[in-house]
Parts: sequence; structure tokens; C-alpha cells
Amino acid sequence: MYLCRLNMCKAYDIADLEQAIRVLQSGGVILYPTDTVWGIGCDATNEQAVARVYSIKEREDTKSMLVLVDSSERLDAYPDLPEQARPTTVIYPNAHGLAKNLIAADGSIGIRITNEAFSQALCRQFGKPIVSTSANISGEPTARNFGQISQKIIERVDYICRYRQDDTSECAPSRIIKIEKDGSIKVIRD
Repeated sequence: MYLCRLNMCKAYDIADLEQAIRVLQSGGVILYPTDTVWGIGCDATNEQAVARVYSIKEREDTKSMLVLVDSSERLDAYPDLPEQARPTTVIYPNAHGLAKNLIAADGSIGIRITNEAFSQALCRQFGKPIVSTSANISGEPTARNFGQISQKIIERVDYICRYRQDDTSECAPSRIIKIEKDGSIKVIRD
């Protein structure tokens, strides 16, 4: 997985983080930086907020989205995990405890433990997983930095995090693998 220049980014503003958390707690949608590309996010346990993200992206709600968590301890609460080693970005079977319209038709959910300071603090302080879907209209190219996000997306969210807006690094989406119910692993996106 290609990550942004995480160690080269400036420290984030606590007020920015706190405002993003307030918006998430109120059921709103944010635009925020992650350890890969910028994401559209909301409370992953709030069905109305998840439905709004699908609407913003103009994406069919049958196409699943992933969520971010801050640690492997938090990961334990949402899918039933097999004993295999846990890669950073995984689609797990048997999801629960999340918005029903976020869980794929087969009962799976994609979860990534973020390594980026801002999104990790956001997840930790919010205390619940946060939806993380690329900040683009479904079917359009992925925005690889803030400057590439369409005005249509920017106008539709409730809050835009200030952190890393000036970073022009071209980040790539994460690698995705899927753990099948039988324990086998399938690469979805390399």
C-alpha cells in the first residue's frame, strides 16, 4: 500500500479535529485526510449519515464502503475475526454493530486501521468507526489530493477538515484484500 508522506506533514490543529468530531456526532458528513486519499466520512453506525454519503457520491447503496478505526482493539467490535494475521486493509465476513446500509449484501465490511495522525486521532476521539470512501463522485477518477476534489463534493459535505489541504502529494487508494468465510484470502485491489 502506498501511503502519503505521513511523517512530513505538519501537526494538525486540535480545533479542526474537535469540529470534525462535533459534525460526526451530530450525524453530519465530513471531508477529511486519511493515510491514503482524502475521504468522505460519517459515523459508521448511523444509517442516515451513511445514506447521505451514498447520495453525495451518487453511488449505489449496494456497493460497499470501508470504515476506518484507530486500533486493532477497536477492530474486534465490528466483524467476527478469524485467527489469521490482520492486514491493515481487509474485507471481513460477519459484520455487525454498524449501520445496516453500510454492510455488504454478503454480510461483509471493509475495515482499515489508519496510520495517519489526524484520521487516527479522529477515530480514537470519536470512539466509533468512521466511513472512509474516496472523495469523488462514483465512477469518476479518485482525487489523489485535496486540490483534485470536485466542487460538487465540497459543496455537499457539512465540514471540510483544514489539515493537509495544502499537501499536493499524489496519494493512492489502499490495497484491499478479503477474508472469505472459510478463512481464505482474496486480493480485491492491489
